[in-house]
Amino acid sequence: MKTAEINEIEEMLQKLPKKRIQEVRAFIGYIIDREQRRKALIDRVLKAEQNPDTVTCSSAEEFLLAIESAEDDDDQT
Repeated sequence: MKTAEINEIEEMLQKLPKKRIQEVRAFIGYIIDREQRRKALIDRVLKAEQNPDTVTCSSAEEFLLAIESAEDDDDQT
């Protein structure tokens, strides 16, 4: 992110009351969590696509369920 954008956000935050700043903080935390989950899902889907023989599904919903319930290779020892 550009420094000018960060400065603009800081200026906006200074205009808010303390309660609203806490709400903004909570919302940013929510957005970060959602972004991390999105990236993790993308990584898992791409990994599953690289090994198509290991997943056999008849629908997109079934495919996503298989990805969500699969163990991470990184977690296995």
